Amino acid sequence: MNLRRSLVLCCGTTLTLIAHATAPEEFNYMLHCQGCHLPDGRGFPSRNVPDLRDQMGKFLRTERGREFVVRVPGSAQSDLDDLELAKLLNWMLIRFSPDQIPEGNKPYTELEVSRLRQDPLINVRDTRQELIREIEDYEKNR
Repeated sequence: MNLRRSLVLCCGTTLTLIAHATAPEEFNYMLHCQGCHLPDGRGFPSRNVPDLRDQMGKFLRTERGREFVVRVPGSAQSDLDDLELAKLLNWMLIRFSPDQIPEGNKPYTELEVSRLRQDPLINVRDTRQELIREIEDYEKNR
């Protein structure tokens, strides 16, 4: 067996073991998100990859913020289907920002994700800054 084939078999076996050892959402996070947001969700703020920890749930406090989470390019343009993406986003919220999720929040649904990802964001950085100010205002006026 040549080296290339051995590496392919080894990588395939490793991915299969990881997939069976974790929840599907965690596996999807590993494949689709952690390259930028890192395993613990801390991201690279200096490279405009936000820290998800204790932050992601805050976006659910406004309708525009809730939409933002789905419309960012990493979500909207992922190759996950709508149901997989809804489950992944709900998992990420609970994993990285459970204390910031507003009371009464409804989990993302396949239908909601399908609708929102049809209009991906172009100017993510400016939109995110606007939303952070909007969320801060919301928190001050509570």
